[in-house]
Amino acid sequence: MRMSHSTFTILLGGNLTVTDRLRDAVAGSRFIAADSGMRHAAALGVTPELWVGDFDSSDAALIAQFPHVERQAFPPAKNETDGEIATTEAIERGAARLIFVGALGGERSDHALQHFFHAMSLAERGLDILLTSGDEEAMPLLPGAKTLGLSKGSLFSVIGFSDLEGLDIIGARYPLDDFSLPFGSSRTVSNVAEGPVEFHLKSGRAMILARPYDMTGA
Repeated sequence: MRMSHSTFTILLGGNLTVTDRLRDAVAGSRFIAADSGMRHAAALGVTPELWVGDFDSSDAALIAQFPHVERQAFPPAKNETDGEIATTEAIERGAARLIFVGALGGERSDHALQHFFHAMSLAERGLDILLTSGDEEAMPLLPGAKTLGLSKGSLFSVIGFSDLEGLDIIGARYPLDDFSLPFGSSRTVSNVAEGPVEFHLKSGRAMILARPYDMTGA
């Protein structure tokens, strides 16, 4: 499915496994790379329109590989991460949907955790958000409804960022109906999709994490 130009993919420095599902998700989007996230551009066969960061984790060979991409350099001592700078640029260029590639896993747990909180804050501003490593996906769940297209047997979890009220999970091995989930509970970890899964939430904030290719729960 081709995306409109209001969809931006931000290339971050975390792990990436290029899958058909990931390629479909980013097809037709515009791309901005954050520092070493540029290494994913070659794997995806794309050329970002902008490359931002302090370039402390981009070696000379990577820089030489993309000589014609516009670069915005920032000092290492700055108040925002390279990913947040890239996000601001995407929003200024009209982004309504943001896909963060390389946002999960990697060597820096602090960065991966910050990506979750950053994604939640963006969703609260009304943007449509997806984080992905190819093997794993995450999306914020706020009051309302959301549907996640998964194959039968694939694993997913709902991690509450607060107490959750009125949580419905439909289309899963372990469905829930108008459920109250205390903050910190593991009740919604390691569920199994029966196909596309529908979520409803009355109040609270959560993150849906899915492993589309992981059928170990089948």
